Amino acid sequence: MQLRLDALEAHLAKGLAGLYVVYGDEHLLAQEATDRIRASARAAGFTDRSVFTVERGFDWSSLLGASQSMSLFGDRQLVELRIPSGKPGKEGADTLKALAAAVNDDVLTMITLPRLDAATQKSAWFSALSDAGVALKIDPVERAQLPNWVGQRLAAQGQRVAAGEEGRRALAFIAERVEGNLLAAHQEIQKLGLLYPSGALSFEQVQDAVLNVARYDVFKLNEAMLAGDVGRLSRMLDGLRGEGEAAVLVLWAVVEEVRTLLRIKRGVAAGKALAMLVRENRVWGPRERLIGPALSRVTEASLEKALALAARLDRQVKGLSGGTPGNHRNDPPPDPWDGLFELAMTVASPGKGGSVPPPPSRPRSAAAAVRPTPR
Repeated sequence: MQLRLDALEAHLAKGLAGLYVVYGDEHLLAQEATDRIRASARAAGFTDRSVFTVERGFDWSSLLGASQSMSLFGDRQLVELRIPSGKPGKEGADTLKALAAAVNDDVLTMITLPRLDAATQKSAWFSALSDAGVALKIDPVERAQLPNWVGQRLAAQGQRVAAGEEGRRALAFIAERVEGNLLAAHQEIQKLGLLYPSGALSFEQVQDAVLNVARYDVFKLNEAMLAGDVGRLSRMLDGLRGEGEAAVLVLWAVVEEVRTLLRIKRGVAAGKALAMLVRENRVWGPRERLIGPALSRVTEASLEKALALAARLDRQVKGLSGGTPGNHRNDPPPDPWDGLFELAMTVASPGKGGSVPPPPSRPRSAAAAVRPTPR
């Protein structure tokens, strides 16, 4: 059966299943979930533990042997199988199906996997495991959920932010500093617990203690663009530049969103239903609720101009041409990261042009210097 992470405690309180599959890329939450299952297993008498990691040349028969053998001391066994690639191969798939069919009361099996695509989740081996035990999907904490997640973690260690606007500012500040790096977020929250006593935390205390440990994902840029969150967009581009991300990959991610918006915009103009266009263009998750407001901000003409700018930026980031001071006004800025910000702004805030100031939480940088949108 499938189980939500927030239902794990209630499930364990009722008793252990014989098989658990924990899958997802949010390492902190996956680690906490597996730790909780291990603790419950130890309390239930599963004191003999074997760990297997699937690598090239892995002997799958050793896994079956461990799951079918009794401990020398008669203890119940916890068998852990880690598949970092998420791809067991044909032999592994057959072994996993056999393992699912042989669940017994004296062996508890826990399998950990990375995030799985839809096809893998429908595979015969994964379905067999899910049907025989419990499949626990570890979803990432989305940016919009992060302040609430931080608040819950503070409450768990006896702390809270101040009431009202000051508290909202404190949670937003922490979220900005830890976005995309949940393990570091956990460490920063623990640090607040060490530095300050239980009770309310002021904004100044939070600001003094929490380091900037954010890590940005290039494939989350589209969310900031669609939401019209200029401050976050600027921070993300600066962060990606500082982390050494390739400008050509960032350009591809931004252009894909512009193209998607243009296809949907043209489809709506042709009389097609927005819901159908969203499905056809594979707009899922947080993007689905953001696409409507973004469409209302942009015009078909502005998106076409954005693609023209993208074509010039593509040549620039590949070293085939570049903007220089005094060039034609349709040339991209001299710094390609300025051009990337300008391109993303055609969706995030198409009407502001050069009037957007840098976010106050960081020094002005190249990505925050907005140039007028080409016309």
